[in-house]
Amino acid sequence: MLQTQKNDRIARLIMHAVLGFACFLCLYPMLLTIGISLTNEREIVLNGYHVIPRDFSFEAYRVIFDKPAALTSAYWVTLRVTFFGTLLGTWFMSMAAFALGRRDFGWRKPITFIFLFTMLFDAGIVPTYMLITQYLRLQNTLLVLFLPIMITAWHTILLITYMRQLPFELIESAKVEGAGEFYIYTRIAVPLAKPALATIALLLALRLWNEWFSALLYINERSLIPLQFWMQRVMREIQFLLDFEDQMGGGIDLSQLPTETARMAMAVLAAGPMMFIFPFFQRYFARGLQVGSVKG
Repeated sequence: MLQTQKNDRIARLIMHAVLGFACFLCLYPMLLTIGISLTNEREIVLNGYHVIPRDFSFEAYRVIFDKPAALTSAYWVTLRVTFFGTLLGTWFMSMAAFALGRRDFGWRKPITFIFLFTMLFDAGIVPTYMLITQYLRLQNTLLVLFLPIMITAWHTILLITYMRQLPFELIESAKVEGAGEFYIYTRIAVPLAKPALATIALLLALRLWNEWFSALLYINERSLIPLQFWMQRVMREIQFLLDFEDQMGGGIDLSQLPTETARMAMAVLAAGPMMFIFPFFQRYFARGLQVGSVKG
């Protein structure tokens, strides 16, 4: 008995050590990114990257925050896009999955086939651009940053698979008691599908937060530029100055201009909010990862 308990403790210690090392490997890139962003640019050129900066410098953040109004505007746009896109996208996809996951819905197979068809064949950029600009007239609006991408066939299929696993007897019992479809959806389906909905919401929020391609195609106004696209503009400006220095034959001293540290500082600013949001989804995320693993 004592030998068994001793073996169990040893096994737990080994397991905790392995998991701790795995966590360190996951955290190390982020720690290294933060360390580089707080390092002097010349120190990186001379001695390379270090987790703990040898020569602390906030020059990269000073360059980024040189125009606080532009940064604040970009953050505000991205926050609105992420919030409304995640809320509406999860809502619409969950309603579609609730209907298509019901075996008493006669049109579920042809409509599901349409979702699968869009995963295999895409219209392309040109027809999409013409639809959004010439017909929907969404260019230079906040809607264009989240409306075209907030509903995806892949996420909908995952939710359909999860909805099919819900007990159909509960729905039948609720209908016998006189409950309507919307009541069944809000009071029965949504509470039971929280793990899947939280997982899809997190994945959708990450996509919307990192979205920049829509802004490149459809946004011309400074007040509607999202965070990721604004950061790309800043990096292009820094790269332009470096190229200009090379063309001038070193006539301008830009050796202290942060390039690598600015990239890392932007990565920290871009990833920071998502790191605070993730713990709110963590209680559902582990169960939500099993979406589609059980055949329905």
